[in-house]
Amino acid sequence: MKPEVLQLNPILIPSINEKLNARYLVHRLYEQRDRDAYIREHGRNIQAVITGGHTGISNALMDQLPALKVVAVNGVGTDAVDLAYARARGLPVTATFGALTEDVADLAIGLLIATCRGVCAGDRFIRDGMWPRHPQPSAIPLARRFSGMRVGIVGMGRVGRAIATRAAAFGCPVSYTDLRVMTDVPYAFVADLRTLASQSDALVLAAAADQAQGIVNADILDALGSQGFLINIARGKLVNELDLVEALRAGRIAGAGLDVFVDEPNVPVELLSMDNVSLQAHRASATVETRTAMGEMVLDSLEQALAGLRPEASLTT
Repeated sequence: MKPEVLQLNPILIPSINEKLNARYLVHRLYEQRDRDAYIREHGRNIQAVITGGHTGISNALMDQLPALKVVAVNGVGTDAVDLAYARARGLPVTATFGALTEDVADLAIGLLIATCRGVCAGDRFIRDGMWPRHPQPSAIPLARRFSGMRVGIVGMGRVGRAIATRAAAFGCPVSYTDLRVMTDVPYAFVADLRTLASQSDALVLAAAADQAQGIVNADILDALGSQGFLINIARGKLVNELDLVEALRAGRIAGAGLDVFVDEPNVPVELLSMDNVSLQAHRASATVETRTAMGEMVLDSLEQALAGLRPEASLTT
């Protein structure tokens, strides 16, 4: 009899789904119309849960799964899982740390270049047929050079370090803030976020900071200044979106590149018409390579936990 696994979010890599189906009896809760009834019918036999960082799992659902041995988060966000509650139950909660680093860092730099150089606005200018109507060079405002910008990074973990490496390759002086000085990196540490913003041409949010909220507010944006750019590939809730919209509208910062938002998939409507804003739909890890690596890590966590071992990626046990 195959172990039974409850899947709360789809996995888009066919090879991972094939392995899941071969090894387990997979209950795809996201396909069920009456999910409560489905859990009442199958919950007692579920030994593992696969979920996403945004979805997580509620304590109430965990309580309905008496045979549960592992919660495998297919992502790095764990703020939608009560880790303390899982730890008290002796329940491993795993995540796919490390698998996302390169692609998330790539997108951070991509958003920064796209925003500085007006790539998205220029694309729309062409697609909307505006170039033949306005062929003069002044029809599109001059852009901002990225190379050599002072880049301030909030969070010098795996992703922050990968962003710093990329920015440095463009000749950008890099500084950072974090909870402590990182003695194994060559970049300047700035203890205060406002000071970092005031010394940066681009402020890049790369902090996990599951418990932080609204740390980039009007005061920080004013410190970043009218020539500064904000890039967020970390957590939407790190930014006070009302303050950001107002700062962009008033020209108190130069632009923003955003992959994450407070209330996904709802994006502040004011941002949609701003040419100095580049937007992505929480896609930083959305490559075949990364999603495959993430899926393999989920499979490893299931296999280890169901064999009675502590999963290597466990955050709670």
